[in-house]
Amino acid sequence: MGPAAWISIATVCAAGAISPGPSFAVVVRNTISGGRRQGILTGIGHALGVGVYAMAAVFGVGFILDANPESIGWVERLGGIYLLYLGLQALRFAGQSEANEPVNATARGFADGMAISILNPKIAIFFMALLGPMLPIDIVPIERFGVAMVAMVVDGVWFVFAAVALSSTGATEWLADKSRWMDYLLGLVLVSVGAWLLAHQFTL
Repeated sequence: MGPAAWISIATVCAAGAISPGPSFAVVVRNTISGGRRQGILTGIGHALGVGVYAMAAVFGVGFILDANPESIGWVERLGGIYLLYLGLQALRFAGQSEANEPVNATARGFADGMAISILNPKIAIFFMALLGPMLPIDIVPIERFGVAMVAMVVDGVWFVFAAVALSSTGATEWLADKSRWMDYLLGLVLVSVGAWLLAHQFTL
């Protein structure tokens, strides 16, 4: 693969990472409630989840989803349920900081990040539909692995940067002062997206 191909793949991955959605909402919420470390670990967990789908796409495992389209439906249902859970938790514990619970914050941040990426059907479809078809026919296995790593690193860099930027610019402190309302807002966003995913499945 030439430099142009690598740049194109990195650009597509970056566009997918920075697009607004529930993943960004979870990173923001965890950074506000649990501090920089929890936000960073949320980003790292999200990147590892993205790496799972990227590996599946570049090594052709996407045919499993093509052969079993109902599997995407199950991912969507599970994703909707998980988003509802996160949203309801945000609404229930609005304004309550987790910064004084470092162990729990570490575990929760990583788990939330990975779960929100694994259970987001849009991420699965994004990689299966775009990343796989972008690869040259003569690509070798080590290059396939490299493409998956690019997708994972780009995603991780973006969300870790977002967490660090929030916690380093004073935005976290400002948002923390309004944490109750931010939790309400982010909780409503997550509940709305989760409900939409579930409603979409039940209307099919």
